[in-house]
Amino acid sequence: MPAATTSDIIRSTPVPQTTASLHSMASIQTASPLHHGVVDASQAGHAHFDDSVLQKSQLSKKSHKRKSRATANLYATRYEVVHAVVEQAGMQVSKEDDPKCYLIWSDSFVQNERIAELKSYQRLNHFPGMGEICRKDCLARNISKMNRKRPEEYNFTPRTWIFPAEYSTFQTYTKELRKRKKQKTFIVKPANGAMGNGISLYRNGEKIPQNEHIIVQEYMDKPFLLDGYKFDLRVYVLVTSCDPLRVFLYQDGLVRMGTEKYHAPTDGNIDELCMHLTNYSVNKRNENFQKDEDVSKGSKRSIRYLNNFLSKNGYDVPNLWFNIQNLIMKTLIVAEPHVLHAYRMCRAGSHAGNESVCFEVLGFDIFLDKKLKPWVFEVNRSPSFGTDEKIDYDIKSGLLGDAIKLMNIRVSDKRKSISAERAEAERRLLGPTKRPEHHSSKEDRGDRHRKIAIDKRKEELKQYLNMIRLDRKREEYENRHMGGFRRIFPTENKSQQAQWTQLLDDAFQLFLSGRAPALQKDMTRAYSQYKEAEILDMIEQCEEDSVSLMAPLVPRGPKFGKRPYLEELVKQRLSSMPTADVPQPSGEDTEDTGDEAMWEKNSPPTSPSFRRRQLSNGPPQRSRPTSSFAHRLSSETREHRSTSRPLSSNQLGKQSTGSQPVVQRTRSLTRPLSATKRIIANHNKETTNVKSEREEQLTKRTLTALTDMRIKFPGKTDEEADTVLDAIESNWKYHKPRIASYWLVKLDSIKRRKVIDIVRMNIRALLQRVWHLNDVDNLALYRIFCRVFNRLLWSHGQGLWNCFSTSQCSWETIFSKSTDVISPLEMSCCRRIVQLCRQCLLIVYQFAAETKNAVAPEPVKTRTYPGNEAPKYTTWNNGNGAIAQRPVRPGHPLQAPQP
Repeated sequence: MPAATTSDIIRSTPVPQTTASLHSMASIQTASPLHHGVVDASQAGHAHFDDSVLQKSQLSKKSHKRKSRATANLYATRYEVVHAVVEQAGMQVSKEDDPKCYLIWSDSFVQNERIAELKSYQRLNHFPGMGEICRKDCLARNISKMNRKRPEEYNFTPRTWIFPAEYSTFQTYTKELRKRKKQKTFIVKPANGAMGNGISLYRNGEKIPQNEHIIVQEYMDKPFLLDGYKFDLRVYVLVTSCDPLRVFLYQDGLVRMGTEKYHAPTDGNIDELCMHLTNYSVNKRNENFQKDEDVSKGSKRSIRYLNNFLSKNGYDVPNLWFNIQNLIMKTLIVAEPHVLHAYRMCRAGSHAGNESVCFEVLGFDIFLDKKLKPWVFEVNRSPSFGTDEKIDYDIKSGLLGDAIKLMNIRVSDKRKSISAERAEAERRLLGPTKRPEHHSSKEDRGDRHRKIAIDKRKEELKQYLNMIRLDRKREEYENRHMGGFRRIFPTENKSQQAQWTQLLDDAFQLFLSGRAPALQKDMTRAYSQYKEAEILDMIEQCEEDSVSLMAPLVPRGPKFGKRPYLEELVKQRLSSMPTADVPQPSGEDTEDTGDEAMWEKNSPPTSPSFRRRQLSNGPPQRSRPTSSFAHRLSSETREHRSTSRPLSSNQLGKQSTGSQPVVQRTRSLTRPLSATKRIIANHNKETTNVKSEREEQLTKRTLTALTDMRIKFPGKTDEEADTVLDAIESNWKYHKPRIASYWLVKLDSIKRRKVIDIVRMNIRALLQRVWHLNDVDNLALYRIFCRVFNRLLWSHGQGLWNCFSTSQCSWETIFSKSTDVISPLEMSCCRRIVQLCRQCLLIVYQFAAETKNAVAPEPVKTRTYPGNEAPKYTTWNNGNGAIAQRPVRPGHPLQAPQP
């Protein structure tokens, strides 16, 4: 048997754990006298070569594994259990605040600007707009609105008053109680408090302070008791998407108990908070607080134990959790219009059904009365993940682990996201552009409009079909990795799904009040019951309708002898000879005169005029494709290029001899490509300079018009309105707390937006007039203004309120943190807009104060002027007390749009 070589021994031996053992193995084999005795140099070199290859392959595999791990940014969380669960999930925790990590976890609210900067492969644990149910005052306000619309559905929260706005209503209620000789206990909470801070109980409602930002609730004095103690439930809910809404309920949670035996509130025990409050942060300081590893003992127990306890005592546990799940969904339905609108504002351009970059773990505080009816007290957007006890770690680690699994974070998503962004960028840059149709007939334009409508409908159906398929894949994944969660929306119970869908429709109509119709349309489509086969049939029908319109859409041309035009077209398409000549008709029918002939002569290859010439002249010659730059030129630029560049040999032949016309090439083949690029570059530079000068002039005109714009006060002249503003500013110490209460507390998000819309709609009309554009949404200056308006509404109106402070201008940070360059003129326009919004708020506040007892403000008519002088401004009232004003162009009276 021949002796094995060193390389064979190394290949047949299992890979050692360290490189040192690999070197020792090679040295032992080469020095062994049992083989050849003397090792050949080539064999020794081959052994060392294999040794180095193995080392490099092992290192590359380890480094590849290390690079392929998803990263997590936990810089903004203080909870150790979050770090532990993320590492157990196989993710690598970033040591710095890296904004490019796959998972970003924060214990506090994240600004909308950061959500807008997220890539599609990233996940953040907060939704924008969720504060509409997580702030106590916002929750009370929104539930109260839905209660007025659907009182039989929204009756699961205690009666609540928001101070100081509803102080007089509360005093009227307490007087009625005194007349009926009834006494109730009220619980007072800070409007944006947490962890039991600032909570107190009152037996006499008249002693409650009226100028603080608090909420007052009726105290539920008949609770369901557990071993004689009052308790509440911390129920965990996971929202994985808002577009469309997907909600999961965790099947375990915490039972938080008081540490003093419960008794009905009296004047003697009203201050014993450990009896009446169940907050862990309040009761953990009490000496009676019990810690126990058994989930059935101690002051903190599990929901699984409570279910077993209720079942043993004959209570209907499934019905209880059906009611809890029902009120959780109704609460989230209240938040959905706000959350979806804020999410779409942050993620502009994203379609319904795309993977959500946000998710949120919410903590619902559920109270059970003596009849075992559940009530919602509050919703926590950042529930505590502290693990002081074993029960905390068991429940919260399982909750977080299952939540991260449901997120389905994959390393390959980043590569797919980058590829999708590149494809979208190429589609925008190289895609076809709309062509003007100055000389097409009405019938052709109507057919083309119908064709565009059919194509748009077909595109929407394809997006809807894609959304259904993605939802099916997502649902299959969720069913396999749900863990301790249970999906409650969408649900398989058709009657309950229909009920919740109807509530969603009511919530959109109530809170958006006619705005954002696209959101309501997408919402209706997302929860419709169409199946994939039905949508495929709709797409096929659209294609059939499109084919039926193809014949009218073919441009009309002259007849070819006795043969109809379409017959000749079919003959051209079926012809195998690409250079075959078609007989050219003669006579006056073929002569082009006037502007139409010039337009067709200078039209690009993608225009309808070119197609008419192409079909009349014969099959097209092979030519090089035109650049995307040529498709973006205006008609004037195309005319300039067609008259300035030299003619090709075919065109020269056509002019010298009366030969048959041929198709013009997109570029002269005799000119080098570099020369063409130089011409395009020079033209680009000239066009850019002219465009920038024109934009600068229009921006100056916009600033001048903004400076002339005034906010009108109903029933007062401009001088009187200026006097009102001066009076408010001179007595600012008196008005400051009242304006803050009016803007930040009394007005909800819808009314605050309406106040800003007074200025927004006037700015929009001004831009349309100055820039001569009907649609200014794509105007760069208007997009800048929209960013300012959104910033002023930031944090429930705090953005505009900060503008009243001389020490900070928070709205300017949106430009300092952005890569976009803002010119001084544009910044001046933004400052003027902020000044108009400030004045608008002051006018609305003063008008509301003067007409406090009025049922509704009367509409303000257009101001009249003496003599025959035309009015310089048009004014109107939008219902909030502010009068907007804008200049009127002579001869073109403008009606004020309704905000």
